[in-house]
Amino acid sequence: MVVESTLARLQPLREDIEAVGSLRSRQGTMVRAEMGGRVTQINFRDGQPIRKGQLLVQLDDRLQRAQVRQAQAELSISQANHKRNRELVAQGFISQRGVDESAAAVQVAQAKAELASATAARLRVLAPFDGVAGLRNISVGDYLKDGADIVNLEDMAAMYVDFRLPERLQARVRPGQAARVLVEALPDRAFAAVVQAVDPQIDANGRSLGVRGCIDNRLLQLRPGMFARVSTRLGDDRPALMIPEEAIVSQGGRQTVVRLQRAEGKDGQPAWTSQRVDVQTGTRLAGQVEIVRGLAADDRIVTAGHQRIQRDGMPVRLAQPPANDTPNGVAPAASAPVAAQPGMAVPPWAETAAGPSPCGVSAQP
Repeated sequence: MVVESTLARLQPLREDIEAVGSLRSRQGTMVRAEMGGRVTQINFRDGQPIRKGQLLVQLDDRLQRAQVRQAQAELSISQANHKRNRELVAQGFISQRGVDESAAAVQVAQAKAELASATAARLRVLAPFDGVAGLRNISVGDYLKDGADIVNLEDMAAMYVDFRLPERLQARVRPGQAARVLVEALPDRAFAAVVQAVDPQIDANGRSLGVRGCIDNRLLQLRPGMFARVSTRLGDDRPALMIPEEAIVSQGGRQTVVRLQRAEGKDGQPAWTSQRVDVQTGTRLAGQVEIVRGLAADDRIVTAGHQRIQRDGMPVRLAQPPANDTPNGVAPAASAPVAAQPGMAVPPWAETAAGPSPCGVSAQP
């Protein structure tokens, strides 16, 4: 009988693990009013870039500004009285107690002035960091209570992608590793990410490990809340014994392959006999499976024609082997489980803005 065969090859294996996650901005907050008041001025537009310290909303502060002027006037009087008392005590007209009391009065007046200034400043809502303003929830003339939502502010120069991996990988994931991110909104692009941190605590509910990656998003292509598919590389390439997945026969919980053994034919030509062996599989890639136990490098195995082999020791004849089916050859590196998406002609790793990455470390493909 004629069977198709190939060789079990030892080749470098790049191990990637797939996961799903969501995007979030590096910094994001809902800007809220610290004190109640009526809105008198709005100094931003929806979707506008915002700088740190920029005045976003001004509440009515006429009463607070009057209190500031009153406190400053009281402080000026206290300072003048204290100066006069120091001159009088030097001349012996008053006791030291009068100087101490005037000094304490100055400190009280200073505290009142600072309190009035701080209260007035809380009516000015400032941006806590650089970012992009969302859609505002207020208008001029609205009365805001303390804690009322004004607008969300997102720093999107760098995006975090949070995802979870099985706990068995906790020793193989570390900061600085590269990752690849695909989003449904941009199916023709991939984004480079670098692992920023690994959660030290395992989730007791799902026995999963929390991982956070960082993406350079200075081109503002990504937005918080997007669904993401993440492929993370686990360490360096390692040698692995790979065979085509069609060579494996699964039956009754066992995984077997048919290995061919060379024998001498009657006419002096090489002949082959079959032998079914149990194997243990490891990493699965597109069309290939790693063999952990059961085979050795350069073992010839059957890839088509298993059904006609009924027992071990049956003689078989090989079909024409492929041109690259040579013993002791080094096959190309195994492909990653995430294949390039259609239209991905330009390397996605080049789709970043110039200058240093806001993530601190640039991920490599």
